Amino acid sequence: MDWSWLLFLACPLMMVFMMFGMGGMHKSGSHTHHKSTDAAIQGELRELKAQNEQMRQELGNLSQKENSPGVSTGRESSDIRNEY
Repeated sequence: MDWSWLLFLACPLMMVFMMFGMGGMHKSGSHTHHKSTDAAIQGELRELKAQNEQMRQELGNLSQKENSPGVSTGRESSDIRNEY
């Protein structure tokens, strides 16, 4: 009886089992790493949201100052025309 076909089938089957085994080990070890990474990302997100809100408030204050009557920007309209 020729058993060479069994060797031919054993290689891909062993590869499948090894891939699942490696994937299982990778998932269990990296789960805690994901938690710490997620916490760091959440912290950065909170900081960015706070910075974004602060910039929105500053932009609102600047546009209110610009639109307020009698507020001088420090440059006259003739100065601006002379630049162009």
